[in-house]
Amino acid sequence: MGKGDKKSKRGKIINGTYGAKRKRKIKRKPTLQEKINPEKKK
Repeated sequence: MGKGDKKSKRGKIINGTYGAKRKRKIKRKPTLQEKINPEKKK
């Protein structure tokens, strides 16, 4: 359970992979409505 462990979060970070222990941040695409009216949110 460390840097070489493929199932731990630390092992996923070292290997550069993702899985159940290390989720990816989802990049949200702008909707059609946001493309038409690009208003800045504060």
